[in-house]
Amino acid sequence: MPKATEPDRLVAAALEARSQAVAPYSGFRVGAALLSTSGEIFTGANVESASFGLTCCAERVALFHALSQGARSFRAIAVVAEADDGPMPCGACRQLLAEYAPNVRILICDSRKPDRIRRFRISQLLPKPFVLARVDSASS
Repeated sequence: MPKATEPDRLVAAALEARSQAVAPYSGFRVGAALLSTSGEIFTGANVESASFGLTCCAERVALFHALSQGARSFRAIAVVAEADDGPMPCGACRQLLAEYAPNVRILICDSRKPDRIRRFRISQLLPKPFVLARVDSASS
């Protein structure tokens, strides 16, 4: 049996994360798996709220999970859901990925066809992100 490729491993982790989605209102279950440059995988699933603006996407859950565990450099993120051609990240997710994972490869696929992976760079999805100059906390 051939060894699973990095994209295949990430998609599998995102598919597993999708099973933990909390989507009582839309039924749209999304999973994400974010790969750090050190090789660690951080997963997330979407969590909905009756106050829809408080809903959090799988991509942001995975990113926040990684950041809260100390990861700061990322190679790729896989996002899966039952959607033709796979689920594209929303604007908020694109913005946060552009800020915290500017070199990340984005792997998108329909959960019913996990072998059909579409690939993007965050710069393709959000070519001109809003960014501010960062202040070095050590100099404060």
